[in-house]
Amino acid sequence: MDEWLQARVNVLRGRVAGFKVGWPLLLRAGIDRVYNIFSRLEGLRVLDLKLADIGHVMRLVLEDIVDAFDAVIAHAFVGVEGALDELSEFLSERGARLILVYSMSHPGARATLDTCRDVVDKVVQRVKPWGLVVPATRPEVIREARGRYPDIVLVSPGVGAQGAEPGSAICAGADYEIIGRAIAWADDPVLSLRTLAERGVEKLRECIMGKR
Repeated sequence: MDEWLQARVNVLRGRVAGFKVGWPLLLRAGIDRVYNIFSRLEGLRVLDLKLADIGHVMRLVLEDIVDAFDAVIAHAFVGVEGALDELSEFLSERGARLILVYSMSHPGARATLDTCRDVVDKVVQRVKPWGLVVPATRPEVIREARGRYPDIVLVSPGVGAQGAEPGSAICAGADYEIIGRAIAWADDPVLSLRTLAERGVEKLRECIMGKR
């Protein structure tokens, strides 16, 4: 895992806008290894733990790793008092930004997260996160979030392995498209990145022409 991780980072750094690290990599590589690698990188570094607990526990989870990252992803549904208010304050103290999950890219989110969108919106309005997670697989959700929050950064997972076309989320209003497995697990990550980027550019051309 150490060699695989370092090799991926080495060939992709400078070619991507940033990196997102989730639970699988953190558990396999370990906190020390992840910290040592990502604390030295430039560009956006997002820690995607989708935190969903009381404030005290979320702070403990992040204590030894947060300084290697620029932003942390947490769930909005845990609410503000005793949870996101404490997390937001902690991240501010450590120089990191908060990204809240607005919706998710899998089909099951329609029956759960999306049914309480009004509650999530109230949390977003109170917490004022730096960013929101919006699914590339559902561009209508991206357009909705962009319309409601023009000044919040939208990061969009689901491109590649989950089926969304490169460039489609940007076209719908996202600021970043998150591409994980299609690049990280490719035999040639740079070639995969180049191919996806070319497809994304073509998609954006179609999008721009369609809006004229």
